[in-house]
Amino acid sequence: MRPNKVKALWRENRPVTVGWMGTADPYVAETLAHAGFDAIVLDMQHGMAIGPDRAALCFQAISTTDTVPFVRVPWNDPALIQYVLDAGAYGVIVPLVMTVEDARRAAGACRYPPLGYRSVGPNRARLYGGADYVQQANEEIACLVMIEHIAAVERVEEIAQVPGIDGFFIGPADLALSLGLPPGADISEPRHVAACQRVLAAARSRGLVAGIACSGPEEARRRIAEGFNFNPIGSDIGFIAGGAQRAIRLFQTGAA
Repeated sequence: MRPNKVKALWRENRPVTVGWMGTADPYVAETLAHAGFDAIVLDMQHGMAIGPDRAALCFQAISTTDTVPFVRVPWNDPALIQYVLDAGAYGVIVPLVMTVEDARRAAGACRYPPLGYRSVGPNRARLYGGADYVQQANEEIACLVMIEHIAAVERVEEIAQVPGIDGFFIGPADLALSLGLPPGADISEPRHVAACQRVLAAARSRGLVAGIACSGPEEARRRIAEGFNFNPIGSDIGFIAGGAQRAIRLFQTGAA
């Protein structure tokens, strides 16, 4: 089976360069992949009209490179998880995991028996991953569960013990709302900082990975130094808007 480059980098404790994609255009996906990311996350939860059919096309476009296709599914739904994995996703991020039972549901959907309950039928996944996909997928597919509510943080040590998950991905904006704070990224309020550090500590204690949504490459680099290692440095829409704004300023004022 094609090795999962991201899981290899995690094992070697090397930083993973992650991009985020919120549009449903395979050409954009292919362009981002050719930019050199280790992984691109296709956001089916909050992206713009990204359904299963467009997700599959984006996975095909990304596979013209060695960038690893990840997807954030819109919900902890085994049917959706099965669809994106059979279409060739190599990593799944599952939102709003609140309990041990939620985590078991997510992990089980990503793993073939006896580790989980994923059904066998890896249509395109066999073309992308290889003829031995079914035999090796439990080792190569990544499953990250999102911790984005303070109630989940309070249970994170228990959630970390669920077999089949590879780690956590913190949603800082929703976590902030659950604490009665304004949503955002790179939040310095002490309760929010403590919650994020608790998630990181729980991951490390079980040999798992922790990642967090970031405000940009500067925060992503700082998070790597803290011990997080799945920290998106930017998104397709952010890159488009930032590049356009820079070009307009340069044209109008001559200063970048």
